[in-house]
Parts: sequence; C-alpha cells; structure tokens
Amino acid sequence: MDFLENIVNTLSAYIWDRGIPVGDQEIPWVVIALLGTGLFLTVRLGFLQLRELGHGFAVTSGIYDDPAEPGDVSHFQALTTALSATVGIGNIAGVALAIHWGGPGALFWMWITALVGMATKYSEVTLAQRYRDVEKDLDPYKWEGTVSGGPMYYIERGLGLAWRPLAIFFATLLGTTAFLTGNAIQANTVADTLNTTFSVPVWVSGLITATVVALVVIGGITRIGRVTGVLAPTMAAIYVLGALTIILMNADRVIPTFGLIFREAFNPTASVAGSGTGIFLLTMMWGVKRGLFSNEAGQGSAPIAHAAAKTDEPVSEGVVALLEPFIDTIVICTMTGLVIIMTGVWNATIPTEITLDRGDISYMVGRAEGGYRDLETETEIRIEAGRYVESGAGAARLAWHEVPVEALYLDAEQTQPFDGVIDTEGDIAIAVDGTRITSLYGNAVESGAPLTMLAFQRGLPGEWGKFIVVLSVFLFAISTAIAWSYYGDRCANYLFGHQAVLPYKFAFVTMHFVGAILTLAVVWTLGDVFLGIVILPNLLALLLLSGKVALETKSYFARKPWIENREVHRRLREERRRRRAER
Repeated sequence: MDFLENIVNTLSAYIWDRGIPVGDQEIPWVVIALLGTGLFLTVRLGFLQLRELGHGFAVTSGIYDDPAEPGDVSHFQALTTALSATVGIGNIAGVALAIHWGGPGALFWMWITALVGMATKYSEVTLAQRYRDVEKDLDPYKWEGTVSGGPMYYIERGLGLAWRPLAIFFATLLGTTAFLTGNAIQANTVADTLNTTFSVPVWVSGLITATVVALVVIGGITRIGRVTGVLAPTMAAIYVLGALTIILMNADRVIPTFGLIFREAFNPTASVAGSGTGIFLLTMMWGVKRGLFSNEAGQGSAPIAHAAAKTDEPVSEGVVALLEPFIDTIVICTMTGLVIIMTGVWNATIPTEITLDRGDISYMVGRAEGGYRDLETETEIRIEAGRYVESGAGAARLAWHEVPVEALYLDAEQTQPFDGVIDTEGDIAIAVDGTRITSLYGNAVESGAPLTMLAFQRGLPGEWGKFIVVLSVFLFAISTAIAWSYYGDRCANYLFGHQAVLPYKFAFVTMHFVGAILTLAVVWTLGDVFLGIVILPNLLALLLLSGKVALETKSYFARKPWIENREVHRRLREERRRRRAER
C-alpha cells in the first residue's frame, strides 16, 4: 500500500505542482494551461462573459424556453445539475485553503480566475451543444435520456475521426474520476463530518447517502434535473443566507475587508502558512489554483450536463453556462472568504489537540530571510517548559497546518508545559521521564473546512453556524455525487453504448457506500491525477475549435433567435392558462 501511495503522490506532484520556476515557487503546467486557455478565449470572444452576462440570466429564467426543441431538461435544470457538481466542498474548504496559504489577497485572484473561466465554460458548453448526439427514436430507453454530449463528442466530431483515440481516452479517465473524486470522496467527507460532529457510524452515513443517490440517479437525467432544480438552489440559499447574515452583522467591517483583500492581492504581507510568506506569486497562485478547481472551468465535466438542455441553439446554452463560475466563485466563494476574514479566524490561533500521527502536523525550519520552510532531514526538537530550546534560522518547529505552534502543553487546559523532545522521524513526543506521548496541546491555526466552520460558529449565535456548515457539507456532497453520476454514465454510454448505463449506475452507488466506510487518501490523490491528465485533451480541443465557437457566437447574436422563442413561450403560457380556466 505504501508503494502505491508513493507512486500516486509522485504522479500528483508532477501534474499539479511541477511547472515553470519563478523564484522559489513553480507555476504548475495545469494551471498555466487552464488560465492561458481562459485568457485566450476571453480575448477571442471579445470579453463576451461581461457583455452577455445579462442575456445568460434571461435565458436561464425560462422566458425563451421552447419544450418542442430537442433535449432532456430545461436550461435552468441543466444549469442546476452542473452547479450541483461545481458548488461543493471546494466552496467551503477551498476558499479557506487559499486564504490560509495566500492570505486575504488570494480571494481577489479567485475573482480574476472566475472571469476568464466564464469564457472557458461558455466555449466548452457551446461546443458540447453543437456536436452532441440526439437520439430521437429512443422510447425503450427513455429513462436513460435522449441526448449525450461532452468533450468526447466534440473532440471526435469537431476535430475528426483521427482524434477519436483522444476522445476515448478522455471518456475513460473522466468516467473513472466520477467514481473517485465525484463520488467516493464526497461520501467519505459526509461520513467523516457526521461522525466527528454527531458520532454517527460511518456505515450508517454511507447507507443513507447511497440510498438517496440511488433513488435519484437510477431515474436518469430527467429525475436528476428535477431533483437538482430544487436541491441546488436550496443548498446555495441556506449557505449564502448564513454567510450574508454574518456579513450584515459585521457591516462596519465590509469596506475595510475589501480594502485588505485588494491591498494584499498586490502587496501581500499577511500569508498565514507556506515557505513564500509575503511573496506576490504565492498569493496569486493560491487564488488562481483554488478558483480554477472550484468553478471547474475547462475540466470538461459540466458540458456533459449542459448538452442535455432543450435547445437548437448551442450558444443559448453557452450563455447559461457562463453563469456557473459567476455563481460559484464570484458569489458563493466570496461569501465564504468574507466570513473568514471578517470574523478574524483566518489568522487566529485556537486551543488545539496536536495529534502527532495525523496528517495535519508537519515540521518547519526557520529561514534566514524570515518565514519557514519544510524540514528536510529527521531530527529531535528539544522543548523546555513548553518552549523550543533552539531559536533563529535553522531551528526546527512543530507545525499544525504548516504554521509553527509556539508553546506545547500536556493538557487541554494548557497548565502543564511539556518538557522533553519531539522525534520527527517517529512522530512521537518523549518526556524527560521517558514517557511516550502521542498528543500535545497548544494554540494553533485552522485550515480547510474546519476554518470555515469556525468562522460561521463565531459569526452566528449559539450552534447555528456549525449546523449550517455541517448541513451544507451534507447537501453539497450529495448533489455533487448525483451530478457526477450523470457525467460518468454519459462516458459509459459513449464508450460501450446504452447497455452499459445501468451497470455503471449500480457500480457508482456501490462505490459511494464503499467510499463512506474506507479511508481514501490514495483514492483522492489518484482522482486528482486522472483529473489533471483529462483536462489537457479538453483544453487542446477548445483551442483548436475556438474559431467555430466564434462563428457560432457571431451568428447567434446577429440572428437573435431568442425573440421568436419568447413569442412561442408566451403563446404556450397563455394556452396553459386557458386550459386551467376551462377546468
């Protein structure tokens, strides 16, 4: 198992961490590809995401819907299905990680990433609609849907049959990723949260969430669309309402908080963790990375959901899709970031049990120029009266979430200072009397989802804040799994035909339960590896087909077909009213 873990971690490092060296940091190749493609498409389309944002909201509202057009779900249901996968744990934990590593200024770079990501999302969804497969005579398989689309289709049909191996490669890896990060990890997150918060056995959580997922996904895209059409707005409303309440309760801090964000974006001084504290690149990179991974622009998954929308105008769904990064990052991630910064928890230390054999600990060494870097060689850290004996550059420190803990104690009340050594090789503390200790106590910073939960707890009275975050984790994870089940079964349909869809769904539900009861550190990393690889063929196709996107865009806005659709929608609405009146 250790051998497999080492291989997976090495692959992950090459894909997500290696890139162009800039100072003592590296800009990962995947980030360069995602951001570069978004910038190119933004310029190629004339900043369409800003010019036509209002049109996207209008189409989503349904005023141009024509039920006679081909597809399985409405524009709104397609958007909520895609948002169900996009809005998730990343909005709760990802923002917290960006601020933890890059400081408040990282939130600004998340906004910039969302703006260019809107052009990427528009392009991939427009292409998914343009090259989708519409099966008009499919009555025996109606529950499976009548439409299939996504990057595998526009790679094969847009670039030609010679590119089919690349399309097969994409569908295989994305279908596998759906089992992992889109499913098993979501179940594991819910099970771990409920177990930690309410002591619910993980198998009970797994059984409940697997049952909910099964009841929805077995019904196909039409049922998924109906459920996400209610679930996605509900979960977003609960989370945003909680965050907005905290912001309004601290209205006097809004302007200073935005001032801090803009100031730290270009002149960072307040990063909490990392080896490049105060470096502009570190702040920018963490904002860009978490922004890209939160809104999933360029990933190639959301186009599969949007391809099912009822329309004969590809661009009409493209403008709906560009709302995703706006809603996910500009709205929901901003709410999370403001709450974390305004409540002051982003750089606060709280009494913490420092469990020495957990992944949250690390060992840092002081740098001559200030800040810390990772300890490279095993050593013993000497502690007297709870304080480090050695100081200055080169002195090792025990860190929690990559930030050194300044004082260490034997008890939670912090009345008994620790005396002894910390063995960094064995991850054990040894007291002066020879007692071996696995946990110490001290004031430490939080990160990830626990940091967001702490912000909501401090911002709202009583236990409301904790319950909102726990409920959001539950709803976000469930909705993500539901949406990813559709992404996966469309990949199975592309690779093996209709007969593979039902077996895939059963395997997906089974993997959901397995994910809840197992520790999935390797699976999480493996899913990231697959995702990092599968992004690249999608971005290549977007660049090569950008000319066709530009032509579709120019034709659509020149013809203005939504005017006719609005008239059709008006007549249908009046007819329904007349029928109801006649009853």
